[in-house]
Amino acid sequence: MSDRTYLSWPFFDDGHRALAGELEAWSAERLPALLAHDEANLDSVYACVGNLVRELGRAGLLRVCVPGAYGGASAGAREGIDVRCLALARETLARASGLADFALAMQGLGSAPVSLFGSDAQKAALLPGVARGELIAAFALSEPDAGSDVAAMSTTARRDGDGFVLDGVKTWISNGGLADRYVVFARTGDEPCGEGKEGAATGRGSKGISAFLVDADTPGLDASERIPVISPHPLATVRFKGCRVGADRLIGQEGKGFAIAMGTLDLFRTSVGAAALGFARRALDEATSWALKRRMFGQTLADFQLTQASLGKMATSIDASALMVYRSAWTRDVQGTRVTREASMAKMYATEAAQQVIDAAVQLHGGLGVVTGSTVERLYREIRALRIYEGATEVLQLIIGGKHLEAARAAAA
Repeated sequence: MSDRTYLSWPFFDDGHRALAGELEAWSAERLPALLAHDEANLDSVYACVGNLVRELGRAGLLRVCVPGAYGGASAGAREGIDVRCLALARETLARASGLADFALAMQGLGSAPVSLFGSDAQKAALLPGVARGELIAAFALSEPDAGSDVAAMSTTARRDGDGFVLDGVKTWISNGGLADRYVVFARTGDEPCGEGKEGAATGRGSKGISAFLVDADTPGLDASERIPVISPHPLATVRFKGCRVGADRLIGQEGKGFAIAMGTLDLFRTSVGAAALGFARRALDEATSWALKRRMFGQTLADFQLTQASLGKMATSIDASALMVYRSAWTRDVQGTRVTREASMAKMYATEAAQQVIDAAVQLHGGLGVVTGSTVERLYREIRALRIYEGATEVLQLIIGGKHLEAARAAAA
């Protein structure tokens, strides 16, 4: 029932439309059997995600997560990751299953620092395995006292001979305890930081941060502390104690880790908006189907003007979200420019709008909307985290406002 007319928009070419059809067909045929798991049992959740990664890889769908040169969806078109392919994949999978979207998205997020900034050797060692679903990736940035304020991180990587030794704690790490490889951000030096700047609470700036590729079986790495959340998925606290890696595991240049993290988030924030869009489309489908068949007071729920007004508002919010998401993706793919502003807008608007759309769908279902296990109840739990991770709404507002003022000052100069 979901609207497909947006695929005719000029943001897309025939390759994107073919990918959307391929993903929809795979989701309908394969996902129902792959999603069998017990949400109350984290072992079951972890096993389900591991299996989803393997099956997505076997189907060739993880190609959207890596550059064309390493088997990506953009092969022959461009060197980097095609963000429109990634966004379409996340939207389509999220419409069917939040856990399937998670499985694909974390493969991309966990490997993107290598895709964007890694050496040829690092790319060759990681990306083909990620695309085939043979290696599970994770992105380890957040810490107990350094979430939105990334520059406040305290995990360290000290030079030791021909390598580095990592010590510290990361938390809220998706695929923690499941991943084969982690991209870990750690402090290799300090940069004095003034009041009001990132890292001001610790007196440390962002220039002393570096990124490393760390194998899960490296001595001193412990990812056994799982974190249960309202929409269960692999999430853990990861500890590093005397964890030694070779100098060849440094991603990009030493001290450039903050730029690597922000470059990765610029790419993936657009796709978070796409996932929210998928959740919202499913909620509208469920609400519409229910309104057409639910009878009350001698007519269907859909016959009431209040219902029509609610559905109209939901549909408009979804189209507005789609325009912002795919504008951001197209701008990065076609114009090749940084999309910090556009990606932040897309992520902020689409996630906030999806929360409202899903809440309206729950309301239209009445008591059935809060029954555990119903589709709209599941969506209500799944959307909440998207307004926080990879840039909370409040942080994105500051980024957008800052970019707006930067442009205004430049125009006035």
